[in-house]
Amino acid sequence: MLKRHFFRVGLAAVTTLALVGCGGDPSTTDSNESASPEEAPGAESPTFYISAIPDEKITDQKAKFDKLAAYLTEKLGVEAEFVFSKDYADSVTKFSNGEVHLVWFGGLSGVQARMAVEGAQAIAQGKADPQYKSYFIANKDAGLSPAADFPAAIKDMTFTFGSPGSTSGRLMPTFFIMENNGGVHPDEWFAEKPGFQMSGGHVATANAVADGTYQTGALNYKTYDSLVESDPKIAENTVKIWTTPFYADYNFTIHPDAEAAFGAGFAQKVQTALIEAPAGSDALKAINRESIISAKNEDFDGIKTTAIQMGLIEE
Repeated sequence: MLKRHFFRVGLAAVTTLALVGCGGDPSTTDSNESASPEEAPGAESPTFYISAIPDEKITDQKAKFDKLAAYLTEKLGVEAEFVFSKDYADSVTKFSNGEVHLVWFGGLSGVQARMAVEGAQAIAQGKADPQYKSYFIANKDAGLSPAADFPAAIKDMTFTFGSPGSTSGRLMPTFFIMENNGGVHPDEWFAEKPGFQMSGGHVATANAVADGTYQTGALNYKTYDSLVESDPKIAENTVKIWTTPFYADYNFTIHPDAEAAFGAGFAQKVQTALIEAPAGSDALKAINRESIISAKNEDFDGIKTTAIQMGLIEE
């Protein structure tokens, strides 16, 4: 069983304070009285727990992020371990509950996590993430072609979003649908209420359209481009019909209590380690990025504002 809950968790959006202790010898002696848990003889050093939203194949995620954890272990000098999150909401809950220190969030889930944990900070993002985008795709039998204009014809077709908590698979596609139809929510605008892919992330969306379960759908561009190159079923049975305007998206967010567990300045060390991840390394492959740059909470104010306007979160 994973060893977690070893640091104090302070939450702004919940009414209880969970107190959890370090794993060490509870007895005290004169020689150990002033020593930190890491320094006390026989004490177990804390583990740096990381997690991520499951936006691609769940079966592949652990193997990828275990390599990111190994990289951080080497760079930070502390043991890093990946903790699986079953869905977007679970990743936010684990962060809010203090079960993990660092999470690779989407734009919306990152906003939700930082709103729940006072002092949480977005510290890094992929170089492409400040200008992210979504694709609207269609099954080839739907008869739609790529176009620069919003594909209004999807109104009379079946449509699927990704996870309800996805920025690129739900929040921003919803925003752009409403922006192009006079402000009508997708539930009322489509002839048939849109569906969701509750597991499997963007890969599930692509497969649902390729299989003909839905005629159209929306997902992030990186996953779709990768699938077109690697999966003949997606390449042969779907077509990209529209690309949204840019918006900010994915980010690494760190829990404020990481510094209590690992020392002052630890968040900066983590940020530096992420930014210094070598091009083409397994650490970067875990998040499907070519490089990492710094990030701050304010970079995602637009996501927060949009989510509040859409009624997906409350301020």
